[in-house]
Amino acid sequence: MAELISIIGKKLYPQRVWHRSREEKVIYLTFDDGPIPEVTPWVLGLLQQFKAKATFFCIGENIEKHPEVFESVIKNKHRIGNHTLQHVNGWKTRKSNYLQQILSTQKIIDSYVSNSAKALFRPPYGKATSSQAQEILKDYEIVMWDVLSKDYNQDLSKENCWKRVLKNTKNGSILVFHDSLKAEKNLRHVLPKVLMYYSKLGYKFDTL
Repeated sequence: MAELISIIGKKLYPQRVWHRSREEKVIYLTFDDGPIPEVTPWVLGLLQQFKAKATFFCIGENIEKHPEVFESVIKNKHRIGNHTLQHVNGWKTRKSNYLQQILSTQKIIDSYVSNSAKALFRPPYGKATSSQAQEILKDYEIVMWDVLSKDYNQDLSKENCWKRVLKNTKNGSILVFHDSLKAEKNLRHVLPKVLMYYSKLGYKFDTL
């Protein structure tokens, strides 16, 4: 479903961000669903080794549960995005409730960091209705992706996860990983390979 959203969505929802400029050798790593102490600090350490920057789409409740981990993300100068308070599915949530989930999370984020740039939002599962998105776009860039690693898929082998990324990543790609327990096995295998392989090809890893 997530891949279908990416393929069809680029045509149906051009106002959402699917990738950045194809003209420069820059890759935009993004991490969803954190922060959590079991995975996020490892990600931060690896990114630091490669002098890579990334964007973390955080769940509000996880920020509240693990403020010290969230502060580490900020300290390492990565960018923060909003991923709702409880990882809710926009297609199954009333508009008013969905918008409140986003607002509550943004208040938490803003209590730690201020940013003059337009705030970033990624809908969990990539699912937000057109009506929801119309409201969200007034205050946020809605960031989707053009490369979904599927690291969260426990039936996907580590090597096939890597092959998915390798096959689809190019200039300006927005690449989705997850700093979550479900994704940990594949993430620990694939992320170092991504950083090493594309660094050797002269790519830069930057924030959105």
